[in-house]
Amino acid sequence: MDYVLLAAILILLLIGVLMVYSASSVWSEYKFGDAFFYLKRQVLFAIVGLIGIWVMVKIPYFKWVNMAVTIYIVCILLLVALFIPGIGMVRGGANSWIGVGAFSIQPSEFMKLGLILLFAKILPTKQHDLPFLFKGFFPMLGLIVFPFGLIMLQPDLGTGLVLVLTGMLLLFIAGAKISHFIGLAVMGLVALAGLIISAPYRISRIQAFLDPWEDPLGDGFQIIQSLYAIGPGGLMGMGFGNSMQKYFYLPEPQTDFIFSVMAEELGLIGGSFILFLFFVIVWRGILIAVHSQDLSASLVAFGITSMMMVQVMINISVVIGLIPVTGITLPLLSYGGSSLTLTLVSFGILLNISRYATIK
Repeated sequence: MDYVLLAAILILLLIGVLMVYSASSVWSEYKFGDAFFYLKRQVLFAIVGLIGIWVMVKIPYFKWVNMAVTIYIVCILLLVALFIPGIGMVRGGANSWIGVGAFSIQPSEFMKLGLILLFAKILPTKQHDLPFLFKGFFPMLGLIVFPFGLIMLQPDLGTGLVLVLTGMLLLFIAGAKISHFIGLAVMGLVALAGLIISAPYRISRIQAFLDPWEDPLGDGFQIIQSLYAIGPGGLMGMGFGNSMQKYFYLPEPQTDFIFSVMAEELGLIGGSFILFLFFVIVWRGILIAVHSQDLSASLVAFGITSMMMVQVMINISVVIGLIPVTGITLPLLSYGGSSLTLTLVSFGILLNISRYATIK
C-alpha cells in the first residue's frame, strides 16, 4: 500500500479536525451552547470515514467497478428522492439532503464517486468509439449531464461543477478528441450564462466577485471577510485559536471558508504546508493511475485524484477571490459528514488500487 499517500491523508484529516474546532467554537457556543458541538460531530464523521478506508483497502477495487451500474442507478434514485415531499431537506437554500432529524446524507457527494466507478467500467470497452461524436462521446456525456441536471435543480452549482469537470477529465484521458471538448466548451459557456441569468442570486455573486465593495454588507460580504482573514495572517499566522474573523464575520467558517481561518491562524507557512499535502496526494494518485495494472484501475485512480484536485482548486480560488463564491467544501478539512465520509471512502479505494500498482 502507498504509505506516503496514507500519511498525507491522515495528516490533513488531523489538521482538519483541529481547525474545525478552532473555526467553529465561537459560532457553536452561540448557536448550540456547546463550543465542541461541531468538533464532536466531525470526530464522529472522521471515525466513520477511517472505518470506510479500512473496509475499502480490504475489498479489491474491481468488485466496486463490477457493481458500478447498480451504484450509479442508486445514486440517481437518491438524487430524484430529494424532490419527494417529506424526504428532501432544505439547508442554506438548497434541497440537497436526505435524512431524519440530525442524521442526513448529501446524495450529490456520492454521485461523484458513482460516476467515476461507472466510467471505469464502461470506458475500457468504449475506447474505440470515443473519437466518434454520436457513437461514443455523446452517450458518455449523457451519463454526466443527467445527474448534473438533477444536482442543478437543488440547486448546487459547486458540486455540479466538480462532477462535470471530473467526468470531462476522465473522457479526455480515455481518448476523446480535443475538438469535441472545444465545441463542448462553447456550448458550456452558453449554458453557464443561461444558468447565471436564470437565477438572480448568481448574477449578484458575479457582481460581488467583480466589485465586492459595491455591496460590502450583502453579496460582497463573504469574500471581503475572507480576505480580511487571510491578510493579517502574514508569514507565521496569529496562532491556533486566535482568529478574529470567526467571531461572526465569516458565516459558518467551519465549512466553505475554513481555509480563510487557517491562513489567518497558521499564516503563509501553514497554508502552504496544507497545499503541499494536497500536492502530495495528487502526485501519488497520478503515480498510482499511471502504474496500475489495468485501465479500469487507472481510471478510478485518476478520477478520484481529479475529483479532489478540482474541488481543492475551486474552494481555494473562491477563498482568495479568484472566482465567484460557489458553495463547496475543502476535502478532508471542512466540516461535513457526507463530504468527509465520501472523501475518505474514495481514498480507501485509491489505497486499495495502490496495492496492485507497481510504483518504484
